[in-house]
Amino acid sequence: MISRREIIGALGGTAIAWPLTARAQEPAKVARIGVLRPGALRDTSLDAFLRSLRELGYVESRNIVIEYRASEERADHLPALARELVALKVGVIVAEHSSAIQAAKQETRTIPIVMAASADPVGAGLVASLARPGGNVTGLSRLAPEAEEKRLELLKETLPKASRVAFLWDPANPGLTIRYKAGEVAARALGIELQSLEVRRPDQLRSALEAAVRERAGALIVPSPMVSAHRSRIVDLAGNKRLPLIYDTREFVDEVGVLMSYGSSLADSWRRAAIYVDKILKGANPSDLPVEQPTKFELVINLKTAKALGLTIPPSILVRADEVIE
Repeated sequence: MISRREIIGALGGTAIAWPLTARAQEPAKVARIGVLRPGALRDTSLDAFLRSLRELGYVESRNIVIEYRASEERADHLPALARELVALKVGVIVAEHSSAIQAAKQETRTIPIVMAASADPVGAGLVASLARPGGNVTGLSRLAPEAEEKRLELLKETLPKASRVAFLWDPANPGLTIRYKAGEVAARALGIELQSLEVRRPDQLRSALEAAVRERAGALIVPSPMVSAHRSRIVDLAGNKRLPLIYDTREFVDEVGVLMSYGSSLADSWRRAAIYVDKILKGANPSDLPVEQPTKFELVINLKTAKALGLTIPPSILVRADEVIE
């Protein structure tokens, strides 16, 4: 015979054990991450982001779900794509370039936003300062305006006879507006005329390049994230016109044979962005995470492309290159 005290003790023990068993069977918490891009959806930069997340212990479909959104051809689609991510209640949004970051910031003041790359986050009004960003935005700055002067200096030394350089950009992008203005100042100091080629839609690419050739531009700077999805097309069109191209990231030299690139690594920025995501998912407040600046700028030259264009790269440029592709 079991006593009343033993029955109550047995029931109490069972009642205590139930929630412990339930907690043990609960699945691991799945974090939802939003990715917002103004250009192509997937490329080597995003691959670097995913590898970095895996190194930090995050695996898609296991403990994270990533919602990808990219405007591809239309930068004006970014606000709607940002609204979709906010509606999905993602835990953090990773955005690339000022146009996408600004679109995300306009849609939410509470969801943390990590800048995978921004030309000038302070100048574009995305953060209060690099040391104390404030609000819900932090991440990586590429110091692009400062690099614009160096990029033009390299072009001038490589193509000393070039008196005009074309600049392909989208005026609707605040980061590119800052970069274009910085380029104008640097070009005047070097005795170069900077030709503005405004491209808001991909169907304007051909006419823009034809304008560069018509005005006898000696080279073309291509910083626009909007046309990154069409870089192969730009290279083909420029190649037909024998127009040298310089980009701001080495990925374009490696992947599509651009003549030259100078700037910080976009893939490295995305890799570092994963570290910000990890910190935020673990409870860090974005307003307390300082914005990082690049510590290394790479000069990459493609000699195969130079030969195809009939150009001879000066030895003074070759010896300063971080990598020469032959």
